[in-house]
Amino acid sequence: MIQGTTSDAGKSTLAAGLCRVLRRKGIAVAPFKPQNMALNSAVTVDGGEIGRAQAVQAMACGLAPHSDMNPVLLKPSSDTGAQVIIQGKVLGTMRAAVYHEYKPRAMAAVLDSYRRLAAQYECVIVEGAGSPAEINLRDRDIANMGFAEAVDCPVILVADIDRGGVFAHLVGTLALLSPAEQARVQGFVINRFRGDLSLLQPGLEWLEQRTGKPVIGVLPYLHGLHLEAEDGFFGQAAAPMTDMTARRLRVVAPMLPHISNHTDFDPLRLHPQIEFSYVGPGQTIPAADLMVLPGSKNVRGDLAWLRAQGWEDTLRRHLRYGGKVIGVCGGFQMLGRKLHDPLGLEGAPGASDGFAWLDMETTLESEKQLVQVEGVLHGSQAPVSGYEIHMGVSSGPALQRPAVHLAERTDGAISADGQILGTYLHGLFDHPAACDALLAWAGLAAPLTPDYRALREQHIDRLADAVEQHLNFEHLAHCLPLKPVLA
Repeated sequence: MIQGTTSDAGKSTLAAGLCRVLRRKGIAVAPFKPQNMALNSAVTVDGGEIGRAQAVQAMACGLAPHSDMNPVLLKPSSDTGAQVIIQGKVLGTMRAAVYHEYKPRAMAAVLDSYRRLAAQYECVIVEGAGSPAEINLRDRDIANMGFAEAVDCPVILVADIDRGGVFAHLVGTLALLSPAEQARVQGFVINRFRGDLSLLQPGLEWLEQRTGKPVIGVLPYLHGLHLEAEDGFFGQAAAPMTDMTARRLRVVAPMLPHISNHTDFDPLRLHPQIEFSYVGPGQTIPAADLMVLPGSKNVRGDLAWLRAQGWEDTLRRHLRYGGKVIGVCGGFQMLGRKLHDPLGLEGAPGASDGFAWLDMETTLESEKQLVQVEGVLHGSQAPVSGYEIHMGVSSGPALQRPAVHLAERTDGAISADGQILGTYLHGLFDHPAACDALLAWAGLAAPLTPDYRALREQHIDRLADAVEQHLNFEHLAHCLPLKPVLA
């Protein structure tokens, strides 16, 4: 099990790297995260929903994502409440205190899923959540040491040196664990180191002497590494253009308070012909060729936020001057006339006016749509594939001009003037041909989209190379199925 001293310490990254290393060595390996809190998710092969990080780790293992890989997923819809997903299916929305009382039942689902994976694979790489040293969350813990103790799982503790205070993080975290939990920790991994390793060596020696635990490895800062994120935003710039005289397409997206599946836009963010920017609260909205509205876990709330931030007037002016707009999932719903939430699934029951640029209305229903789909873009016939995750059901004349043609139905809508496109399809830009077609529609001359899926594989391999080079696997031989390989 990989546990971290903080959130974003490198747990997901190290787990993905270990998964790919073990797969390379011919070991049947699977990822697992008992409890995840994230708004970036993926649809699984069994029709469930899990955190995006576990889907990426499954790819690193050469597996299709399965709901057992992340049996508890929490998708926050407010500061105090979240949608609770158990083994891929929505249980309901709970406030934090109610969920805390529910945790023993959630733990039963966690152990059920883990045992199924452990029976199928030689090795399961488990990722913790946040930090195991959160004193207020120790009672009924199912995400960190509570799980590790339940299944007798060895633990690696990872810390991010780029944040500063790495030795305090590691020593302090260890000190706040019980003696039994301290004994479970096999050693430390320091993540994102840059500089001369010899200057760090005295600190490593002190850490080992102070704790009696080995430093298993120091992973370097991998500049430009791209792994689809669980939640965080990254300001990584796109690859440099080979033709510096060509103008990049300007693409802008709002950083919604409850943004979900912003990984949809990673192919645009990493595209060498695109200047992509997220716009946060209070920031000036720059001029753009294409504005994209992301998914949301609280569509009505985020729609009100957009209006308060001046986005409605900006979008209207953008369209008046010939700009293009794409809405994905929740962003698609915002483009219609009305949004209805009669059951209060994402907030207080009620209805909100949409932007009314597409003649349709959306009603949130209790059953979530979870499906993987394939089809072609309307007009270009470029192939698209991805997944749908939504509780909204849209209807209206706008849907008679669909954006995507699927095997047995259509999806989304295109405005009569051809300036606005909306879809429920996550992964819209992943296929190079589809991305080329959409960028040409948005005004990019001669788009040449890299193969995003191949790029993702290259980055996983690059990470695995670093893990294999910089970790001391002899320290892990007793808790990973590596002895025949090392021999």
